[in-house]
Amino acid sequence: MAKLLLLSNSTMPGTPFFSWPKPHVSAFLSGIKGKGLFIPFAAVTFSFDEYEAIVTKAFHEIGYELSSFHHVADKKKAIEEASFIAVGGGNSFALLSRLYENDLITSLRQRILAGIPYLGWSAGANLSCPTIMTTNDMPIVQPPSLQALGLIPFQINPHYHELKFEGQGGETRKERLEEFLVLNPDKKVMGLPEGMLLHLDGNQLWLKGEGQAKLYLAGQAVQSIASGSDLSYLLV
Repeated sequence: MAKLLLLSNSTMPGTPFFSWPKPHVSAFLSGIKGKGLFIPFAAVTFSFDEYEAIVTKAFHEIGYELSSFHHVADKKKAIEEASFIAVGGGNSFALLSRLYENDLITSLRQRILAGIPYLGWSAGANLSCPTIMTTNDMPIVQPPSLQALGLIPFQINPHYHELKFEGQGGETRKERLEEFLVLNPDKKVMGLPEGMLLHLDGNQLWLKGEGQAKLYLAGQAVQSIASGSDLSYLLV
């Protein structure tokens, strides 16, 4: 049974990297022994080495060690041997494209569904969905497919907000997600604001963090979901 921690974001404005998720990550990984595997493939404007440095430091501070995927020659073997898997944010299209290039989608999915803990933030949360079609990212590369890991049966929109900026003439985030549902009426979308996460343990799913999430269903009014809510009904 899958064990997932899906974070909207890694860092709140004005705070050190990964500050707000640390208590949640520490609780999620409690009792896990051995090294985790960090996948930095969403990085674009900074190097994998730079990403590795800041993420391994943050995890070391809560008592967990990581190996970074980009140093590993046999990546499928590394997936099999990892104690947990962490996927960082960045660009979802770059992340998915690089995983396809290395033929890793199936290996990752099978290992995670077999029970290895998976945590991802931003692009890493998008990767857990059936597709990356509700990412906020620009398609700077073209993956072979938009199909992602399909670890959950609904879509996430990380960094969700309902702001409309002064002078903005284009669509809001809400309008974009409503467009998605017009053409994909069988799908569900969870708008996950910064500082919030989804925690899946087998057939139980909870919303945690600060604030309210928004659930989008085709032909229905947007629903506000309070932190602490049991969302297990979304798994069917």
